[in-house]
Amino acid sequence: MVKKITPRKQDYSKWYNDIVDIADLAESSDVRGCMVIKPYGFAIWELMKAQLDKMFKETGHENAYFPLFVPKSLFEAEEKNAEGFAKECAVVTHYRLKNDPDKKGKLLVDPDSKLEEELIVRPTSEAIIWKTYKNWIQSYRDLPILINQWANVVRWEMRTRLFLRTSEFLWQEGHTAHSNKQEALDETKLINNIYSEFAENFMAMPVVKGSKSESERFAGAEKTLCIEALMQDGKALQAGTSHFLGQNFAKAFDVKYADKDGKLQYVWATSWGVSTRLMGALIMSHSDDNGLILPPLLAPIQIVIIPLIKNGESSEKIQDKTKHLFNLLKEKGVRVKIDDRENMSLGFKLNDSEVKGIPMRIVIGKKELEKDEFDIFYRHNLEKVSTKFSDLTSLVESSINRIQEEMILKSKERLKKHTHEASSYDEFKELISSQSGFIIAGWDGTNETEEAIKAETKATIRCIPEDIDNKGVTCIYSGKPAQYKVIFSKSY
Repeated sequence: MVKKITPRKQDYSKWYNDIVDIADLAESSDVRGCMVIKPYGFAIWELMKAQLDKMFKETGHENAYFPLFVPKSLFEAEEKNAEGFAKECAVVTHYRLKNDPDKKGKLLVDPDSKLEEELIVRPTSEAIIWKTYKNWIQSYRDLPILINQWANVVRWEMRTRLFLRTSEFLWQEGHTAHSNKQEALDETKLINNIYSEFAENFMAMPVVKGSKSESERFAGAEKTLCIEALMQDGKALQAGTSHFLGQNFAKAFDVKYADKDGKLQYVWATSWGVSTRLMGALIMSHSDDNGLILPPLLAPIQIVIIPLIKNGESSEKIQDKTKHLFNLLKEKGVRVKIDDRENMSLGFKLNDSEVKGIPMRIVIGKKELEKDEFDIFYRHNLEKVSTKFSDLTSLVESSINRIQEEMILKSKERLKKHTHEASSYDEFKELISSQSGFIIAGWDGTNETEEAIKAETKATIRCIPEDIDNKGVTCIYSGKPAQYKVIFSKSY
């Protein structure tokens, strides 16, 4: 029996959960707040990871790995960072279990195994990495250090949603060390631009680039750059962040280098990351009531071929044609799969390909062979195009780029349609309640105004966009001259 997906308009949250479930992307685990990423979901993440990894390495970054555990004394060395994450930390206090003398077959924590110092399960790795960098850095010749790691982190969440917010999640975190401020600032911007390029060109998800307000900055950062994406329900999703850390961590861990004159100087730092939250963004950016829609560049299967063999028909010719096309496409670098499951009906296979968001589909049966005419079904717009077998390979190849471009254009149009500007607080409240989306408005730059707007409307400052003129603009809330034009939105 085919499971039904709840329509978006009926219940957007249930629609999202249904797609994650029915498309076989992930499921909740027996560990509170944690998820199992299933093979198909993980295959999408691997494609994301591979492309980002390529982009990082092309800009001189190297991969490394650092411990999962951080001694409490290291974690608390940078006070703002420690304070910012303290309420989300999982803590290891003991290192051994023993048999329960009162309950056969059960275990209990051995009270004699208490650690001399508690270990924090990393919510982020700045502390352990900067303790390491102290040993790596002596001279200006040792800089810059451009390190990325692919890892898991734990942030103890009370309310969880698969991919969007889980207690454990996968991510990459970059940590770089520089000899001067400008180089670190340039690095921060470089990475934010990489995130933006990846989101738009590979995820087909245009974003707004900018910086975070002081209250929304990463704990321990002097400046946080970000990319903000708009989901189909009009809510914003923070898709990536890049932080200029100044010399905060260098001073906390006493990381200095000898410059060309032999003088000791504190190192300048950045950190940056994206996570499996991008999977949630991908789902909510494109999918419809029929299931997942994937941009071809991130689709584990770009085209599925379904051989249609009815009872009593000779299957040999159909199978030969299917394998021939499979080999032709595979040689061209297309990610192709044959769905020849004997225990599944054609209807099930067609629905399965739609639910999983496979960009293209071809059915090869007796009728198609006789006519030498085949239909390519396009998942993103539900259209069919007929072609001769001799033209199939080239059509599939060209379709990959065309679908990608069409999905980007559609997302850009949606972003434009749902971006509004408010010149008064009444107009702002009307827009945020009726239209949602991104609302551009003047802000006086104070925490008081930011908090008041958040309390009254549940809208937050998503970012201070790049290159927006605030001349002559007043704050929508206080009426004072606006320090910035910012983007407000409700968010995930």
